[in-house]
Amino acid sequence: MSKRVLLAAPRGYCAGVDRAVITVEKALELYGAPVYVRKQIVHNKHVVESLEKKGAIFVDETDQVPEGARVVFSAHGVSPKVHQEAATRQLKTIDATCPLVTKVHQEARRFAAEDLQILLIGHHGHEEVEGTAGEAPEHIKLVDGLDQAKSIEIDPKRPVAWLSQTTLSVDETLETVGILKERFPQLQDPPSDDICYATQNRQVAIKQIAPQTELVLVVGSTNSSNSVRLVEVAKEYGAKAAYLIDYASEVKDDWFEGVETIGVTSGASVPELLVKDLLEELSRRGFSEVEEIRAMEESLLFALPPELRKDLKAAGK
Repeated sequence: MSKRVLLAAPRGYCAGVDRAVITVEKALELYGAPVYVRKQIVHNKHVVESLEKKGAIFVDETDQVPEGARVVFSAHGVSPKVHQEAATRQLKTIDATCPLVTKVHQEARRFAAEDLQILLIGHHGHEEVEGTAGEAPEHIKLVDGLDQAKSIEIDPKRPVAWLSQTTLSVDETLETVGILKERFPQLQDPPSDDICYATQNRQVAIKQIAPQTELVLVVGSTNSSNSVRLVEVAKEYGAKAAYLIDYASEVKDDWFEGVETIGVTSGASVPELLVKDLLEELSRRGFSEVEEIRAMEESLLFALPPELRKDLKAAGK
């Protein structure tokens, strides 16, 4: 019997990433290069390098964009302060924020308008967290990990609610919320789950595969929160080893010792081409039998940002 690969499905691009990448590509087609992009449009090395070759210029802040130029905001979202800075510099903005992140921003504004304390579960320094926290900085406190959930203090006399970054581990977020509710029984839930459907689905798929494997390979970049979580979930659910790689060329010979079954998946910002490259590399190493394990179907699509749609329509595209 040949060595085999269990290929997770769903994997790779989610609707928000697909929309964000197409937004930059269409903007380059319509307006011509350069088109500036604040931060990485999505957290994937290959995608960013490909867009750079087409004429996208990635910057850290809006003050690096020439006055009056066109700038795309990344899928992770930005705070109102960034919108104000862009307006001051008369930048033409295209907001490629994932609609699921926008939903969390709206929840933050609503809770703040009701004068609630907001405990935001997420990773310190992550762009999405900075954007959400910027919606209501006086109301939001960040809870980064279980230890902070056990130690964070709030005003017991005021109502409190929680929100979360969209790309976290489902299990760890539930555990964090459990700790917070034990400490603060009055803690209110968001109107709907904040962790994005794609993050959850990719975790569900790898949970099914991990117990059947000796090794799991996750295609994704180290700054991609949802990709890093997939490695953690694979290990928690029984994979003896799990590694995050950007490219097939990064696999190491010693990973394969005693391995008969490999699980393969990819983060929500990873193009399928990189998974195909990995499967070819694994086939060369004797892992030629590939079985796709499908946890569920995904069919969600998001419309392009309205400001871009308007200009495409006017140009007859």
